[in-house]
Amino acid sequence: MTDHLAADAANPSPSSARPRRALLLSLFAGFAVFAYVLDQLTKLWVTSSMVEGERIPVLPPLLHWYFIRNSGAAFSIGENVTWVFSIIMAGVSIAILLQVRKLGSAWWSLALGLLLGGALGNLTDRLFREPSFGMGHVVDFIQLPNFAIFNIADSAVVSAVAIICILTLKGIALDGSRHVAAAPKEAAQPKDTDGV
Repeated sequence: MTDHLAADAANPSPSSARPRRALLLSLFAGFAVFAYVLDQLTKLWVTSSMVEGERIPVLPPLLHWYFIRNSGAAFSIGENVTWVFSIIMAGVSIAILLQVRKLGSAWWSLALGLLLGGALGNLTDRLFREPSFGMGHVVDFIQLPNFAIFNIADSAVVSAVAIICILTLKGIALDGSRHVAAAPKEAAQPKDTDGV
């Protein structure tokens, strides 16, 4: 009886797997939409209520709103190749969507949802903001001391990467399975205790 229950737990029936899969896909989609919408709403607020270059103290000296437009990546790297970042973000978004069918973990659903929402948030800026399609400058506004100015999409991507690193270190795969490191083999065989 217990062997039968253990086998059922190890191999869930398709009917019990469907609701779990739907839940994981809902989590993924929910976090992606949340990150994307929050990013776009905050950028809309910044562009409609602040002048570019304006700096507003929020929690001085730790936090300021500082409205800039960034044509490059973090720390303004690659300012002259904005189109490359558009292609990379589009590729990342497609790669995430191709991996969604393998989801078997709520934590991976959270991480990939945040990653997709963040990538699409900045990709929207690249595609539809000035100066031109695919070359748009990203709206950044969150300023911390001695750090790059960033936005909600950047925060979502960094949070996702941190979660993915933790999951990888804990050996939790995308499908929810756990990978346990094999025990090291003994370097030498036990010695014969017969006194020889």
